[in-house]
Parts: sequence; C-alpha cells; structure tokens
Amino acid sequence: MKYLNKPKKRIELFGVKIDPLTMQETLKLAEEIIENRIITQHVVVNVAKLVMMQKDKKLKEVVNSCDIINADGQGIVWGARFFGLNIHERVAGIDLMLNVIRLAAEKKYRVFFLGAEGFVINKAIEKIKSQYPNLQIVGYRDGYFSESEEEKVTKRIKDSKADILFVGMSSPKKELFLNKFINIMQIPFVMGVGGSFDVLVSYVKRAPIWMQAMGLEWFYRLISEPKRMWKRYLVTNTIFLWMILKALIIGKRIG
Repeated sequence: MKYLNKPKKRIELFGVKIDPLTMQETLKLAEEIIENRIITQHVVVNVAKLVMMQKDKKLKEVVNSCDIINADGQGIVWGARFFGLNIHERVAGIDLMLNVIRLAAEKKYRVFFLGAEGFVINKAIEKIKSQYPNLQIVGYRDGYFSESEEEKVTKRIKDSKADILFVGMSSPKKELFLNKFINIMQIPFVMGVGGSFDVLVSYVKRAPIWMQAMGLEWFYRLISEPKRMWKRYLVTNTIFLWMILKALIIGKRIG
C-alpha cells in the first residue's frame, strides 16, 4: 500500500484534524496521489463544518479519516492561530478545484464531475471545456439521485476510469457518500467541492478579491443571500467565537 509524503504535521482544532498545507503543497500531493494511484478522499473544513462536527459524530469521524484536510475559511486560520497552531494560508475549495482542473489539462488526467442541478452542471461543463478544450472529461451528471440509484451512479464513475472526481453536494451528504463508495469507485483523487459548480457558472456570485483576501467572503455571501445563509454564518460564526473564548478562559488544550 502506498502512502502520502506530507510536508507538514497534521494539527487538531476542537477535535478536528487539519493539514496546515499551502495551495502549492496540496497540488503537489494531488499530483503524487494521481501518479501513484493512491485512493484518497480530500476534504475542506470551514467554520460551519467544524461547528457541525461538534454534534455530528459520524461526520467528524469521516472527515478526520480523510487523507488530506485543508482549511477552507479564514476563520479556521485565525482560530488556529489563537492557540499557536500555524496554518500558513487558507486553501479555498473552489480555488483548489480550478487548480486541479488546470493540472489535469496539463497532465492529461481523466476527470469526472458529479453534483449540482442538471442545468448547472451542464453549463459548468461547457465553461470548463471552453477554457480547457484538451481536458479529458470522462463523465458528468447532476447530484440529485436516490439511495437506490447510488450503486448505478458509482458503477458509472468506476467504469469511467477517472483519475479525479469532483463532487458538488452539500455537507454532510458529500462526505458520507464519498466515504461509503470511495473504495468501490477506485478513483485516486476524490474531492468534495460543495457549491463550486454554482459559483463557476455565476449562479452564485463569489466575493470580490479584496473581500476574499480580508477573510470577508462569508460576509459577502450573507448579504447576498441573507435568507439562506444567515444561519450558516451568523449562528455558526457566533458559536465558533464562543468556543474560542471559552477555551481561552478555561485554558483548554486545543491541539
């Protein structure tokens, strides 16, 4: 069995494991994974997911078992630094996805896309093809299927012989789905990308670069979609802040 040669030791924040990797370090690992056919589940952790994992023990178990866990969210980076845990930079899921797609086009890796609504994934594929006409897209489909259809979907993915699988579903659905079927599908680099397909086709707009740099992407999403995002950001951010303050007050060891 092959193993990853990670350049940095994994840290732990509120019981959640995180690899303090940069974007370039993560891309280098992705290439190693694909070249060596190492079956790997990649996942990102943001504040909302970290808070969710405090109560959802199954999600926590699955995420912590993943081979690469990036910090997607400036709140995670800042929160870790409060306790002396160094995460050099945020690795946003959508940015990593786009970089891996670019890598796949250069290296002629085979890619499968799963997730989002039908019209979204179709539009996303059109856009990706226009940007990378030589990219080997070996399959794609929407993310709306029943439990009884899972076997059929995963067989199609396995038969595609893809090197990379991007799954655009919400949490915890995508993490649990991938954990359940990763060894059946036999795809080396498997990555959950949440709503990245929607962002890619501008169905959901992303924050301006300056807001991303300041760690305010969550605030942009909140003011853009207040009815849908208020609970995710206002509630979970408040809970996360309280977790940090409480740990600092009682001197709790975090990592």
